[in-house]
Amino acid sequence: MSAHPHQVQAARVAWQGDTPHSVHYDDSYFMAGCGEAESQAVFIAANRLPQRFADLGAGEQFVIGETGFGTGLNALLAARCFLDHAHPDSTLDLFSVELHPLDAADLERAQARRPPSLAALSRALLQGYPPAAAGYHRIDLQPRVRLTLMLGDAEACWRRCPARVDAWFLDGFAPARNPRMWSPGLFEAIADRSRPGATFGTFTAASAVRDGLRRAGFEVERVAGFGGKRHRLLGRRPGAPERRYRRRGRAVVAGAGLAGCTTARALAERGWQVCVHDPAGVAAAASGNLAGVVYATASAHMTAQNRFYQLALIHAQRRLHSLGFPDADDDGELSGVIQHAADARMARKLDQALAAGTWPTELLEALEPGQVLLHGAGYLRPGRWCERLLDHPAIELYPQALRSFQANGSITAELADRDEQRSDRPDALFLCMAEAVRGLPGLDWLPLKLIRGQVSHVRATAASRAWRQAICHAGYLTPALDGLHCIGATYDLGRSTAEIDPDDDVANLEQLREQLPQHWQALGGNGIQVVDRRAAVRCQTPDFLPLAGPLADPGQRPHRIVPDVYLNLAHGSRGITHTPLCADLVADLASGLCPGLDSELIEALAPERFILRKRRRDPGWTP
Repeated sequence: MSAHPHQVQAARVAWQGDTPHSVHYDDSYFMAGCGEAESQAVFIAANRLPQRFADLGAGEQFVIGETGFGTGLNALLAARCFLDHAHPDSTLDLFSVELHPLDAADLERAQARRPPSLAALSRALLQGYPPAAAGYHRIDLQPRVRLTLMLGDAEACWRRCPARVDAWFLDGFAPARNPRMWSPGLFEAIADRSRPGATFGTFTAASAVRDGLRRAGFEVERVAGFGGKRHRLLGRRPGAPERRYRRRGRAVVAGAGLAGCTTARALAERGWQVCVHDPAGVAAAASGNLAGVVYATASAHMTAQNRFYQLALIHAQRRLHSLGFPDADDDGELSGVIQHAADARMARKLDQALAAGTWPTELLEALEPGQVLLHGAGYLRPGRWCERLLDHPAIELYPQALRSFQANGSITAELADRDEQRSDRPDALFLCMAEAVRGLPGLDWLPLKLIRGQVSHVRATAASRAWRQAICHAGYLTPALDGLHCIGATYDLGRSTAEIDPDDDVANLEQLREQLPQHWQALGGNGIQVVDRRAAVRCQTPDFLPLAGPLADPGQRPHRIVPDVYLNLAHGSRGITHTPLCADLVADLASGLCPGLDSELIEALAPERFILRKRRRDPGWTP
């Protein structure tokens, strides 16, 4: 079995009245006519959730794990129970795995049968439901209730899950129909992800399940079954449960570009008071282009890097929808992005991605040869997106620059502008300053590549004003905003200044002529009018993944994680796509909440990865 199955196939469902039946496993998703009562007895009551939720205090967390998401009935009932009984300042995280997710139509049909008490939660599930792409997908069912839907093999997903679970819903199809869901390896993974005192409930009493859970370390009890079934199981992990609380406080975010603004919003939504500092203002550097494209390049090879690209795109789409952006005609449009193969190599890559099935058809569609359509992607104004993100009562913007910081048990941030220098002592510090971060004392070891780019703004024509989709090739072309199309961008590795270069306009137009000759002609051909241009410096890491996670200090052996200091930077030219997922990651880590990414991706994004790699190659290395 692969450690990470990267292909997810939608469930094949045969409806028997109001009850969905799995064609693949020849088993029903729940007992006909009494699915809610069964779930209440077998999972909610068996785990004593009403009492345990009522016992939660302010700021306290509770985590539920599930094997077999199905129609989402258990998750929705648990969420409703939590909202009915728990303290209004407590939070619930639900982690549920599914190898064969329902398609959107079947899920909507299942939700139509839900009682009125679940209506709002059902709508949130439908609105946030992801395409069938393997990996973790975070859905906010309610501000205090988060669902992380893990699409893939149950054992593989749970072994990579960062959550520590308080209560389990063991709800796969019957062991005789789906033995892989009830394997010793999965029981071991469940035990490993359980907190002391974690409980479980399940509908089955099969001896293999009972014995497997006992061998994994659970205390198991057989009780009367539900609805005429003879027996079912419930039990607990030995140990005394400890209370855990989410962390909140004052945060300083250095940088008001895409990374800083998404980070600030993620923190504010988790209860932090946030001060954003940037002397240049909002979206003034590489985040300040007239238009940015939300997209990813599809690949059949689902390495950690390519998995991140795919999941970041899906997450960005969901984040934009959740905040209602874009909502004006001149904000942009999530109308899809056409990926045009720039050469034969790229054409093969796109063909392989389509054939592999790792990109679901609701996300990636073949057009003519050498072209695909990314559904739900699009183009938008980065500056206005940043302004929307900062529009929160817990966020304040200041013109000071971060000059230095110390983190020795507590954080001291030294801030300055032309008129004032002062110290701040926040509870956490977030560095979202792109390449400027290397100007801070002690951070010149960060492996950042500088890439200057220039985009050309050309006047729209009568023909081009009808274009509604951005096109990415070796460069990109956006639909018109303010009567101007963005064409670009150049790629000058190692060039660290953002001066305008007239030759770059020539290069951008020549690339457009070669890649998209019909569009070049529609814009005026040799008579294209370049009205303006903009140059900026982006930064990127050697492995093309951002730096998102706690700062590490390589000056000691072994290196240490710097407490309460986090990075979210080095997004290259994809910041508009990558920053929402990275912002949620660092905000969860700082808040002591369960991240919505698997451990492989968390490690792939962690800044300390470069220290570990460097010392594997050169054990004596010290910055």
